[in-house]
Order: sequence, then C-alpha cells, then structure tokens
Amino acid sequence: MKISFTTLGCKLNFAESSALAKALLERGHTRAGKGETADICIINTCSVTDAADHKDRQMIHRIRRQNPNAILIVTGCYAQLKPQEISHIDGVDYVLGQDQKFHLTEFIEQLENHQSNIYLSPIREVDDFHHAYSKDDRTRCFLKVQDGCNYFCSYCTIPLARGKSRNPSIASLVTKAQEAIDGGAKEIILSGVNIGDFGRSTNEHFIDLLRALDGLQGDYRIRISSCEPNLLSDEIIELVAHSRHFAPHFHIPLQSGSNTVLKIMGRRYTRELFAERVAHIKSVMPHAFIGVDCMVGVRGETADCWAEYVDFIESLPVSQLHVFTYSERANTRMLEMDLDIVPLKERERRSKQLHEISARKTETFYKEHEGYLATVLWESKIKNQKSEIEQPLMYGFTENYIKVSCPYDKAKVNTFERIVVPRQDSADIPTDTQD
Repeated sequence: MKISFTTLGCKLNFAESSALAKALLERGHTRAGKGETADICIINTCSVTDAADHKDRQMIHRIRRQNPNAILIVTGCYAQLKPQEISHIDGVDYVLGQDQKFHLTEFIEQLENHQSNIYLSPIREVDDFHHAYSKDDRTRCFLKVQDGCNYFCSYCTIPLARGKSRNPSIASLVTKAQEAIDGGAKEIILSGVNIGDFGRSTNEHFIDLLRALDGLQGDYRIRISSCEPNLLSDEIIELVAHSRHFAPHFHIPLQSGSNTVLKIMGRRYTRELFAERVAHIKSVMPHAFIGVDCMVGVRGETADCWAEYVDFIESLPVSQLHVFTYSERANTRMLEMDLDIVPLKERERRSKQLHEISARKTETFYKEHEGYLATVLWESKIKNQKSEIEQPLMYGFTENYIKVSCPYDKAKVNTFERIVVPRQDSADIPTDTQD
C-alpha cells in the first residue's frame, strides 16, 4: 500500500517516524509521492502545549481533505493523552498509543481484524525502549538515546505521554550510530525526552555514552540536544570542549529566571546553578552556541518574578531563546495550586518581549563571529527561493550553529568545508519561532 507519514513536534518524534517508515518499506509498502493520494496516512503528533494540540487537529483535517479515501491513523503524544478527543474528530479511523505505535507494521497488516478505533496501554505500563534514528537529506541523523521522564514538573504532561525514563545499552547505541555514519550521515543529534538521565535502565552513565560515541570511525560530528542544567555536569562540558567530534553547541532548558517560579514549577535547579553552567561553557568554549528553553506566563509568575526573569535572561551570554507560552494542561499539579493566573494578553506580551531579546542575542552572536574560521556542513538548496531565475542557494551550519549560504553546488551537499564566517544582514539571521 501507499503510505504517507506526517510528523509534528520534537526531534524524537522525527526519529521514531523515520524508523517506523523504514520498517513499513521493508514489509513491501511504498511511500506516497508528492501529490499522490495515500492508502494509509499516519500522523505522529505532539502535545507539549495547547498550541501543539491545535496544530495536530489542523493537520488531521488537512490530511483527511487531501486523502479522502485513506485509512487515517493518529499516534504520538496527543494520541496517548487525549485518545477520546481524537477519536471524535471526523475522519480519524484509528488512534494508537505510545506502545502500540511501535507495532504499527503488524497493526497495518491486520487492519481487517480491528474493529475499535482506539488502541492504548496505560502509560505506567510502557517500559520498552524502541531504537530509532532519522536522516534528513542524508546529512543529519536524529539518534534516539533515551525516552520518558521521571521529573513530573508541575506544568508538564510529557511523563504522562511518554512514560518513565528508560534507555538502551551504550553498546547498542554505538552500533546504531556507526550504522548511520556508514550510511552517509555526517551529523548525529542525540535525542530524547531527558537525555541527561541516560543510564537509568542499564546502570550506565551519559558521560560514558558520549565517550563511546566520540570514538566511532568516520568523518562526522555530534550535537547534544536539550539537557537539563542539573544533569549537564562539568565533566560533560569539558568532554565537549576537548572532543574530536562533539560540536560546541548546547541546548539547556531554563524555563524561568526566577527562583520562586522555578520552585513552583518543580524544577531541580536554581538560576544560580544555571548561570554557573553557562559561565563554565563560555570559559572553555567562548565560541559555543547556547540555546535556552524559556516558558512564560505560568501560574504564580508575578510582575516581580517576571522582572527578575527578564533581568536574568539579559545578563546571560546565551545565543538564542526558544519561547513557549504556558497553557493549562489537564492532570498537572499546577492546576491544583492556589496561585495568581497570568492573563492571556499578558502572557502574549511577555512572550513577545522574550522573542525580541532572543533576536538581539542571536544577532549579537552572529556579529561576534564574523571572520571566524569554522567548518560548515552543507545541506541542500534553500527552499524559499523566490523565483526560477534567481541563482539557487544552498545552506549549512557551522559547528557552533551559525547558518551560512553559498551558490548551490551539488558536489558540496553533505560535505564539510572550512570557511570564514561571512558578514550577514540582520534579515538573514535565523530567529526562533517556537511558541
């Protein structure tokens, strides 16, 4: 059958969708080409915020309009958290939970035996780890190294959607990573829900995984995706600083710059610890790119807390902010707290303020690195080319995540090149759009 995959959300979702698609292709199914209608449409959803749920619903309706006669299967975090809600969306045939998602090939082959449209296991019973990695234009590979989370922050539903923290062995991940490199991947992004918690299932440690991956054979580099500040140890920072393959690029969730709010959130660090981590990175890797997750508008974020938050963000030598606006999520502890509620309009204002700070910090980071000798991994043609007569461009990222472009040259795709970082107009500097 012709099958289409649509993936929303995080790198982990993309890695899992890629692994599921590969399994289906190995069973003899084919991907629906561009413009072709599919026999089966699979939508792998995100549910990190209400906005994500809204995008999921929009995508479900769009896919159904484009494929009116296809079997439509919805899976992912939204499916695990709100299966009944999805099942009542016109056009949805089946809803698969997180565990059932990994039995998709068997499910599709036995569709005629399925009567109900919801297949779900209680998330507390989900404890298997399923390997996955995705490749984007052969260049980037999102390698799943960990799943689930045991932190239960007061605002977050991810543990309810993904289950408890778990991981495979270092040896198995080394095999998967080497397989990706041998297949042409030049950049591996370590992905998971809480990757710094790696080792809980196997009595191993994240730092040992990093050392093992640093010793693989081939011409490649590795990026560490989001890692909690309390788990981003000095040892990890030093390893990256002296590594042969790890990129000087960190993504660290802050969520709030107020210790009062961090305590309300149930975060496991203070802003002082966060500042220490950033200072250590910059002391040993002054050129490192540091992205920061920021949430605005949670309950209890008073005007004084917000002022502290903004002052703290302004003081940090970070490169970019990834801003999320708080939305009330069912079954979270924050809804039970007797705290002041930030009005929606004020949440929007605070989000806009952080986006403006982020744009300034990113531009400053780019300007500071003009003339810097760097290694770029060229990816592909820029998709937003404005006209057919324009010379096509290709883009790539340096090791410290500066986006650069040059005239398109097919021979350069998926290759490293030493360059001098050029001067760039403000309009060409990428800004974060997450909200």
